[in-house]
Amino acid sequence: MTREQQPARGGTELGRYLRARRAQVTPAEAGLPPGAGLRRTPGLRREELATLAGVSIDYYARLERGKETRPSPSVVDALARALLLTEVEHEHLRGLASRAARTAPEPPSAPSRALRPGVTLMLESLRPGPAYIASRTNDLLAWNPAGLRLFAGMEDWPVKQRNLAHYAFLHPAARDLFDDWEHTLRGCVARLRALAGTDPDAPDLAALVGELLLKSPDFARLWERYDVKAHAYGRKTYHHPDVGTFTLGYQGMHLEGTQGHRLVTYYAEPGTPAHDALVLLDMAAREPVSDDAGPPLRRRSGTAADETSIPSSPSSGHHAPGQER
Repeated sequence: MTREQQPARGGTELGRYLRARRAQVTPAEAGLPPGAGLRRTPGLRREELATLAGVSIDYYARLERGKETRPSPSVVDALARALLLTEVEHEHLRGLASRAARTAPEPPSAPSRALRPGVTLMLESLRPGPAYIASRTNDLLAWNPAGLRLFAGMEDWPVKQRNLAHYAFLHPAARDLFDDWEHTLRGCVARLRALAGTDPDAPDLAALVGELLLKSPDFARLWERYDVKAHAYGRKTYHHPDVGTFTLGYQGMHLEGTQGHRLVTYYAEPGTPAHDALVLLDMAAREPVSDDAGPPLRRRSGTAADETSIPSSPSSGHHAPGQER
């Protein structure tokens, strides 16, 4: 293992991000001629990236090591161009540079998990389409029947242990459920990596990442890549053990007035086999639609009214085991 390949200790999140992205750009992609001999460094060497960005090698090395923490906006933009970053990745780099320039770290805040009752009512209105509310670290906070059953086997886990990242990496059914399991894993890690760039010391994030690094080699491998491109919409194919194979559209959206909560909903054209699969998922035995019971809510299933629950005061803190891509 070369010096550049050795895992970095200390430093800043900015430096870690630069190292990870540099390792994923080949000289050919950067427009550099192939060098003579065997390259031991994956991707670009430090000096190559420094030259492409128009900064000195010493200055760039200090950036990676966390010794230099105040790159100018022009330097950040030049590095983004040299690293062939997308718009999302470029914006993430700007955020990391801004955070590295702060003289004193901000204490991590404890994110609230509280949900307004109206949010849960909204989940009901989306039936039979699967829908759920997830925290910033992918804890399932609320769901409708199909929103839970879509993830085969998730309902067997205790309510307070249902987490989409845990499910994707650690549940034995996940690999067979997702048509493109690797793509799902990448999207899951990308979302957590983006959060780590802005709030790396958050206790809820640290607990989740620490456990997954320990238990999943796949998570550790993807965590080192430092991708930050999360997928908020698209189409996904599932191989569900109860209702067969079907493809759904999905859309994720941030819930205003919350600390990173997302609503994710899935849909299919009425009259199609995929829509029939959603109806079957929705007909599952009902249970509370959040991780905390509260006052009853009238809802309809076919023509018969029944009762379910909505949360009144969800608990706080990260819940261990259990993404959409």
